[in-house]
Parts: sequence; C-alpha cells; structure tokens
Amino acid sequence: MTTPNILLVDDEKAVRDATAQSLLLAGYAVETFGSALDALPKITAEFAGVVISDIRMPAMDGLEFLQRILSIDRDLPVILISGHADVATAVSAIRKGGYDLLEKPFSNTQLVEVVKRASDKRRLTLENRALKEALANQTRPGPRIIGQTPGIMNLRKMITRIATVNADVLVWGETGTGKELVARSIHEQSQRRNHNYVAINCAAIPASLLDSELFGHEAGAFTGAKGKRIGKFEHANGGTLFLDEIEGMPLTTQAPLLRVLQERKIERLGSNKLIPLDIRVIAATKVDLKDAAERAEFRKDLYYRLNVVTLEIPPLRARREDIPLLFQHFVLIAAARCETEVPPLNSQALHVLMGHDWPGNIRELRNIAERYVLLGEAYNFDLATLMNAGDRLEGLSLTEQVACFEKTLLVQALNHHQGNTRAVMEALDLPRKTLTDKLKKYGLEREQFRE
Repeated sequence: MTTPNILLVDDEKAVRDATAQSLLLAGYAVETFGSALDALPKITAEFAGVVISDIRMPAMDGLEFLQRILSIDRDLPVILISGHADVATAVSAIRKGGYDLLEKPFSNTQLVEVVKRASDKRRLTLENRALKEALANQTRPGPRIIGQTPGIMNLRKMITRIATVNADVLVWGETGTGKELVARSIHEQSQRRNHNYVAINCAAIPASLLDSELFGHEAGAFTGAKGKRIGKFEHANGGTLFLDEIEGMPLTTQAPLLRVLQERKIERLGSNKLIPLDIRVIAATKVDLKDAAERAEFRKDLYYRLNVVTLEIPPLRARREDIPLLFQHFVLIAAARCETEVPPLNSQALHVLMGHDWPGNIRELRNIAERYVLLGEAYNFDLATLMNAGDRLEGLSLTEQVACFEKTLLVQALNHHQGNTRAVMEALDLPRKTLTDKLKKYGLEREQFRE
C-alpha cells in the first residue's frame, strides 16, 4: 500500500470523498477520516505530508485539531477548510500556525495548487531536519569528516582503525579535498592527541630554508643562524607531523627525511648530537608519487617508506550526495561567525549545488557557502547568479570588494530592522552621519525596507 502523503479530515462524507478523488487524480496518496480524533494518532513529527481539515466538526473541531498538530510538529502544514461563516475564525487560526485556508466552495485547481505548495514546504523542512540531524550525529570532539556516502564512511572507518597504530600514513587527494582535515582527525583519535600536531607545507618553503624548518639548526650552523632553532620534527616529538604537498619537497631534502623516518632520530644542522623521536608522520600529496618516482621526480625509496598505509580521499564530484550536508555545515559556521541569521536553502539552490562539478572540491564549496551567507540576500539567494558573481568579485580590487561587503551588511541590517535607522546605527555601531553617507553612497533608502 502506498504511504499516504495527505491526511484528509472532514465529517461530511460527500465532501470528503469528492476532495479525496480530486487529490488522487492529481497523484497524491490520500487517507481519509471522519473525525479529528481518528486522525490524530497518525500525526507524527516524521509525517512526510500535509493535513487538510474542516473547521466545523463534532468532538474535536479543526481549530483544536490544529493546535494538537502544532504541539507535535509546529512545521507540519495544516490546510483548513471553512464555510463562509467561519472565515474570521479561520484567519485567526492561520495567524496561530495554520498553513492556508480553503473557503467553500473551492475549485479542484485551487485545492491542488495549495496542496502542492504545502507539500513542497514539508519536503524542504524534512530535508533540512535530516541535514541538521546528520551534522548533530557527528559532534565528537576534534575535526570531523562529514558525509554519508560509502567512500567517506569507509574513510572514517579506516581513520578509526589506523589512529591507534603507530604507522606512518600517506594521504592522497585532489586539491581542496581535505587532506589536512584527515591528518588532524587521525591525530585527534590517536593516543598522541595530547601532544603537538605540527603541519608544514613542503612546497611553500624555499628549498634553502626547508632543511632548517624540518630539522632545526644550532647557532652558527650557516650564515644568518644567530641562535638555536627547534625544527618541526623536534617540535612534534610525541605527537604528529603533517607534511603537506610532499611532492614539492626537493630531492636534496628527501634523503635526510628518509633517514629520519627509518631511524626515528633527528640531528639539527650544525650539530653532531642525535635526538630520538617518538613521532608519527602523515604525508599528503595531490599527485601519484609512484609515477613521480618513475620519472625520477621523487625518491623511490622514500615513496615505499611512506606508503605503509595509504588513504585516498574521493573528490566532491564522486560524493554528490554529501554536498547538501556539507554546504549546510559551512553555512551554519559562516552564519555563526558573522552573527547573522542562517539564510534559506531552497530546492533551486540544491539543484545548482548538485549540478556543479566542484573542481576546487571542499574548499570551493566552503567558499561558496560563506559567500551565500555574506552576499546571498543581495542576490535574492539566487545561488547560480551568486556563484557567477563570485568570479567577478575575484577580479575586483580590495577596495571594491570591501565596498561590496559593506553594502551587503547594510542591506542585511536594514532588512532585519525594517528600515529603522536608529536600530541599524546601534547594530552596526555607526554614527548617524556615517550611516546617512553610506546609504547615499550605495543608493539605499530606508523606505524600501519598511513593511
């Protein structure tokens, strides 16, 4: 039997049957009841549909039924049916939480249109709840690998499995997939969590300085070495060292790195003293190191030494089902940081998110989520336009980008306070003249924000 997505309550059988027939022809699964008391046990917070109820009924009328429903789930759409004499009562009920009102006699077109809107609203409500619940289920301390696709679930299992083993790890993934997040997650779940987690980008440091950064040096070890320096290996002793973009490490540094990994001892530049290390090394790369080794761009012996345990992070395009969850996560973080309301996420925005290829992976998605929070209102929360606007923003000067951001904050504050300039002044901590000048600069008039 098809699960009903419409609960229809009316004590008049003829009206009940005719209304149900119209909804069945429109493709809805309908369950009918002659009284609200019979329908009430079917109402749950998980009900994925809409309730339609007459107002005048014996035992429990539609208004009491509405209040009972809203006490179970305040977001469940309830469409009320009223006779002409009940309009004033029904309007009051709408203000108390009813979704919409159908006044008898109503047409089939009117009925189906209202039910479609209510059904869409219910679907979005439940989708947003599911996203928030999935996020809440992953609230353990430390960094979280968010997602429910098989690849990500397997990655989390692998992280948990290897976290307590003192094996070095190689993390492979495209740019922006979250390689450092994986490294931090391994560290936080390991017995080393109370010791240092130290990260270094091997490709971002000049070759002439990388040895000193990694291994440290003694005073006078080379020109400019005025004092002793503790390197990243020594600083991470007892904890975890994360070597990001290891494919960018010069071959001259790879040889001493291999020795450290094999012997678990470090020797500062300019020193003859070996310092024992208790350390886990996690290396990350966006290229195939085996291929790089075959081309003599990476040491084969170092590759095989690092390749004890390899974790591969799937690109975002290979885990599209996780995109809404991740986007909601980043939107919540951005809204909290900006101390602003969480913007709405409609079905059109979800369609845009799912259709994009995300060449920048998680990093790109996070940037879009932050832009959605900061600039969404200025673009009427049209995500496709906002994403294209982002390309234009990246070509603007710093002054132009600051002006765009400033205008967005003003629009948000004016909308929130319905054009009340005193409230906006207090919210943004602006003197009256400054606010007036900025409104004039951006062509904003407070009257357009008043309801």
